[in-house]
Amino acid sequence: MKSKMRAAVLYGIQDLRLEEYDVPSLGSKDVLVKVKACCICGTDPHIYEGRFPAPLPLILGHEFSGEVVEIGDEVKYVKIGDRVTADINMSCGVCYYCRTGHKLHCPNIKQLGVHVNGAFSEYIKVPESSIYQLPDEISWIEGAYIEPLACAISGQDRVDIQYGDTVVVIGAGPMGLVHTLLAKLKGAGKVIITELNPVREEKAKLVGADFVLNPKNVDVISEVKRLTDGRGADVVIEAVGSATTYTQAFEFVRKAGTILVFGAAPSDATITIRPFDLYSRELKIVSTYAGTYDTFVKAIGLIKNGLIDPMKIISHKISFEQINQGIEDAENNKNIIKTVVEY
Repeated sequence: MKSKMRAAVLYGIQDLRLEEYDVPSLGSKDVLVKVKACCICGTDPHIYEGRFPAPLPLILGHEFSGEVVEIGDEVKYVKIGDRVTADINMSCGVCYYCRTGHKLHCPNIKQLGVHVNGAFSEYIKVPESSIYQLPDEISWIEGAYIEPLACAISGQDRVDIQYGDTVVVIGAGPMGLVHTLLAKLKGAGKVIITELNPVREEKAKLVGADFVLNPKNVDVISEVKRLTDGRGADVVIEAVGSATTYTQAFEFVRKAGTILVFGAAPSDATITIRPFDLYSRELKIVSTYAGTYDTFVKAIGLIKNGLIDPMKIISHKISFEQINQGIEDAENNKNIIKTVVEY
């Protein structure tokens, strides 16, 4: 095993350097994975631009797949040569939240590519407990898409879409699009997407949205009411992360309906809600920010069996040497929906 590897290391705001970096040394329960593909997540440009706190220097990237090339002495289930992806959320395993099935709220949680070095590198170190084996039917690129799909499934499980429901998805970015696909699989009778960007509008139609509304062209609140016989949607999924669209979610949803808080808004953003509306309308508000446990298993099964095709979401492929530009494009070019880095 060589001692150095290629890595994209972030040293400060917009200071991402491609350089030689030490190959991680393994603990007894760790696995070393040679990265084959890694998607660019919306969190990556947030960290790159300094809007998301992260310890620096840091290797970004967490939506990845790869091949196991080395294992620690106490690794029991993972073998050299396994094709894998990983849950990026690493928790202590013994606190109240870990023991009650809520590891995302572990006070000691760390995330690959966010708090510890990630997968924009030739190799990545992962605890065996975070590894998921990939079946042969799943390609490297599809394997890199399992983590974001698992996040979306986590949200879908919480809103519990029923057969025939009308679902409004705010935003036709990569997560809004996969929520559309999942809502259709769950039996939604009508999926309405609101989206400003014309390229994303067309992509929303291609993945199966029944109606795509552009706020520049129509009064989206009135139009959602018209399409739902004046009631509003059964389920609203906010997949943008702005105060404006979060406020809209409360206008879109019907009485006794459900809102999924999914888009990552700035930590200092606020919206105004009348408590009496929450009380009198009997709204259900749920949230999620990551996938874990069974949602990874579900994501693997959906892709393996052809029920979700990541290539409907992934719009661009780039090389490792183009990571800087890829992250900047993810931030600034909304015609790009989802980019994967191939190694």
